Amino acid sequence: MTHPTSRLCKTLERPVSTGALSLFNFADMKDEITEDDPIIIASTENDPTDSLDFLGDIGNIEIPEVNLDFFDFDPEEEADTENRYVKPKLVPMKTDQVLYDNAAKLARELKITPGSRYDCIVSGSFIFGDFIEAFMVHNQCVAQKMTITTLSLSQENIDSLANLLHKGYIKQLDMIVSDYFYSHERHQLIPYMYHELDIDNRFQLSVAFVHTKTIHMETLGGKKIVIHGSANLRTSGNCEQFTIEENPELHDFYEARFSPIIERFATIRKTAPRKTQWKDMTQKRFKT
Repeated sequence: MTHPTSRLCKTLERPVSTGALSLFNFADMKDEITEDDPIIIASTENDPTDSLDFLGDIGNIEIPEVNLDFFDFDPEEEADTENRYVKPKLVPMKTDQVLYDNAAKLARELKITPGSRYDCIVSGSFIFGDFIEAFMVHNQCVAQKMTITTLSLSQENIDSLANLLHKGYIKQLDMIVSDYFYSHERHQLIPYMYHELDIDNRFQLSVAFVHTKTIHMETLGGKKIVIHGSANLRTSGNCEQFTIEENPELHDFYEARFSPIIERFATIRKTAPRKTQWKDMTQKRFKT
């Protein structure tokens, strides 16, 4: 059966396979499509059926509005190409939008009490790594142990964590980074991390196949705080979300899952203090 060529329609959805036929759902175009216009686009086999009544009423399709404010192009402009759809030009983020004040302002507004939880949406100018330092300093919070998992981080993030270690806001820092980050930064930021963060045997860096973005810590006051969401430590220029909560059960869950990864894939060989070594060597062990 030969089908006449249909006119070009404005909008189409994904194909719907119906046996030997490949059909498309069209937008509501009552003013442009007549009863004589076919809706068949392609036939994968010769179908002896001359009627499409078995399909029933496909119905109208509502097309959602698209916000084009983020793209640097004119949708009414004629495209200098044979294709109907052209790739938009993205507007790069301005460097002066990356401000520490955004993170500091949020840190001042959050009040972490037992059982509290905050769900946050932050703009592309928000730097998650800066928020950690601002939160610790503003609340005079001291972490006995802090564990961070992240896909990637920047030199500024490393400097911020080093500052927290030097000033005593973090007693022990364990970090898991992705193998992707390690492979790209093994000659630059990885050595810099060892130099800046490996202080008095209080830092461990592990590398694994992770895409998680979490922080969990236990404070000297006994609070167990967890931060988790979409944001890496460094800015991405995108809107991000994260949750910060005082949640002992969730903290212990993360600790139980990430501790074995840190231990197995550690990149820093740690030796026991001299007193501990001497005690282990001289202690008599008896089998009972």
